[in-house]
Amino acid sequence: MRLTAVMVAPMLNRFPLHTRILLVLLALLPIYFLIAAFGTRIGIFGWKFGLLTMTLGGGVILLGLLALVALVSLVITLRAKPRRGGLLAVAILGLLLPLGAGALFAAAGAKGAANPIHDISTDTANPPAFSEGTMAAREAAGANPLADYQTPLGQIPFWQDKGLSPELAVKSHAQIITDRADRPAPLPLGGASKAEGVAAVAAAMGQMGLGDIRSDPETGMVEGVATTFWFGFRDDVVARVGETQIDFRSVSRVGASDLGANTARILELREKTQGLLGAASR
Repeated sequence: MRLTAVMVAPMLNRFPLHTRILLVLLALLPIYFLIAAFGTRIGIFGWKFGLLTMTLGGGVILLGLLALVALVSLVITLRAKPRRGGLLAVAILGLLLPLGAGALFAAAGAKGAANPIHDISTDTANPPAFSEGTMAAREAAGANPLADYQTPLGQIPFWQDKGLSPELAVKSHAQIITDRADRPAPLPLGGASKAEGVAAVAAAMGQMGLGDIRSDPETGMVEGVATTFWFGFRDDVVARVGETQIDFRSVSRVGASDLGANTARILELREKTQGLLGAASR
């Protein structure tokens, strides 16, 4: 049986005002964040509005309001006689959700600090280049410019308003990637041919759910586009299959930090490609 507004209103009226406000906030909060995420994904508004304004701006305010109302509700419920366990549980839930969200935001901030860039490659001296088609798509989407791997971040216009620390401003992309404990490495082809490497990379991209996969057996280049589930952020991925090894590169179109997503993607793509090459050789 479906609950209608007419049916819900009398149910809410059974609770004190502070609990009713808390229940409404608990119901509206996930809807608000879903609108922020999927509104961005389907293009109702831009990513800056969906992520920065709605999620990190309005979302934080709503979480703070929820915590305040929950705290007031908790105090009133604890002082009431007789004490109603259901109301107490709602108040505690109202406090736990903002605390959990705060922990997630803090974890994301720490992840951002540990992953300051959004352009990762296994070859920091000569990173794989994207095709003209990919560059045109990035330009049409207003994407970040591709990084010069050898220039310190503080000398690159894109990074000059990002509040870089003095220690980070003097480092280049190549240095930052090289310093990573989980730095992704090129994949040796072993006994596989260049054509087999291209086929394996394309198949691995397909397994990972990348879209717009394009490969050129002659040049050894394979490209694809990764799209995140919640906000629909797009990252461009390219692999360069040489005579002896495969190099990978993954670059976000928007944002400064990638929260480690590009490194994780390259590591997964490398592992899947290696598995496919091994299977083909058996």
